[in-house]
This record gives sequence, structure tokens and C-alpha cells, in this order.
Amino acid sequence: MVNPELVDSGVQYIKKYHTIADFSLTNQNGETVTQADYADKIYIADFFFTTCPTICPIMTKNMVAIQNRLRDNDILLLSHSVTPEIDSVTQLKKYAIEQGVNDGIWNLVTGDKKQIYDLARKSYMAVKTDGNGGPFDMIHTENFMLVDKKRQVRGYYNGTKQEEIEQLMRDLEILKASYED
Repeated sequence: MVNPELVDSGVQYIKKYHTIADFSLTNQNGETVTQADYADKIYIADFFFTTCPTICPIMTKNMVAIQNRLRDNDILLLSHSVTPEIDSVTQLKKYAIEQGVNDGIWNLVTGDKKQIYDLARKSYMAVKTDGNGGPFDMIHTENFMLVDKKRQVRGYYNGTKQEEIEQLMRDLEILKASYED
């Protein structure tokens, strides 16, 4: 269930079939990543920044653990930097290497701050709409979002809590099974 406080006013009256908006961002390898790279794929998304001293290290450790548990490349991971002015391609690559990111299934992306924040607020509905987009307006959320093959969010999980990671993995298996013949 989506927390109503997290639903951007621009999408509050969309009743059904809300989907993640199209996007074009740059990953840790300097490659353009768009929604086409995630077409017909289940994926787990989050928002982080490489210099975060609080929840992000725990979230990244848990995302690495999820990455290591995935048995197939049909499931992808997508981490959006909320400080794109700091998280350059070079910075993301360094972070990816330090953390053990598998480039084959996990994109750490940076790009236009407004696009990333609109994705967080209006597509993933992961954070409250507060602030005006100024230099100190920063999204900080512990949410991991499970997204289905139709680009619809199927669940929200606290990425810092092991029991919620386990629930995410159970829900992921159920979602995967729903696509099998």
C-alpha cells in the first residue's frame, strides 16, 4: 500500500495502472540507461548517494546481498543517485567497484536532478514532495521498490531492515512465478 502522504499531487487522482515514467540517465560505466533497458523485466529500485553516512551504506549492503541471491539475470537492480552533482560517472564507478556491484544486472545512475526527483516523487512515490528543488532539497529514503514487467510498483520495503529484505525476496518469487506459463 502506498502511503498517501508520498503521492505527489499531480498523480493523486490516477486510480489504476500508474507506471514508472520514461527516463534517460547515465550509469556507472558512462552508458545511457532508459526504461527500454528495463522493458519486460522485474526490477528493484532505490534512491541513494555515495557520500551518505547514515542509511545508504546499510541499504547498499542489503542491495549487494539481494544481487548475490538472484539466480538469474531476469531480475535487475536500479539505484538512482539523489546527489547527481556529486555522483559523477567516475564517482559511481569507484563506488560500484568498492561495493561489489555486478554491472550486468545493477545500474547506479546519475543525471538531471529534476528528472531523478520527479521519478522519486511522481513515479515511484517513494518520498514526500517537500522542498523546492533548491541546492539543499534532497530526497533521502530507505525504500526499496519492487517493480513489475509493466513498470508498476508492486511493493515498498525498508531497505535497512533484514526482515523487510526477506519479505521483498518472498514477494519477488511470487511475482516471478506469476509470469511463468
